[in-house]
Amino acid sequence: MTQRLIYVMDPMCSWCWGFAPVIDAIQARYPELTIHLVAGGLRPGQREPVDTATRQVLAEHWQAVEQASGQPFLQPQQLPDGFVYNTEPACRALVAGRELDNQLVWNLVKAIQQAFYASLADVTQPGVLVDLAESCGYSRTAFAASYDAESTRAALAADFSWTRDLGIAGFPTLLAQRDGQLALLTNGYQSADQVLALLSRWCEAGQAASAS
Repeated sequence: MTQRLIYVMDPMCSWCWGFAPVIDAIQARYPELTIHLVAGGLRPGQREPVDTATRQVLAEHWQAVEQASGQPFLQPQQLPDGFVYNTEPACRALVAGRELDNQLVWNLVKAIQQAFYASLADVTQPGVLVDLAESCGYSRTAFAASYDAESTRAALAADFSWTRDLGIAGFPTLLAQRDGQLALLTNGYQSADQVLALLSRWCEAGQAASAS
């Protein structure tokens, strides 16, 4: 029996930042379960700078996530003039990190989230992403090469396609996979207690099936 979790997310999705402690709680409770990260793509390829109305909408979203999750947020009104909310670079960094060293990629994703939401760093810039990757233990040279590689762009496109083909439109989405079969644990934010309860039942069902 083979089983793992699949976490479909975007590093620049505010609800995914809110969900980060839930993933940490899962890893602490079930260290034997591999978590495979998939870049879902929240706003890939966005080209227009965020305007005043968009900043207000973001502020409402971010406040809701902060209240639900307790994660730290600064205000989108503090984003620099001309900021383009293009999530493709951060998603590509996820894929580059996953392909280089899957053991480090979750720490990289959290570093990107922390930098963006708690410091308002411009994580659409490759140099910022390379700095964050290096701080998480990646070779700076190797990560920069992986980030720019055509194979990484192809893998990212495959992630986006897989997400669309499953009909996943919201993040975070957490799936449990056992022997190729997928079960939905959550589509959208839920607390650690809620998700862990569902995951516990899924694990118990697997243990019962393997024992029979």
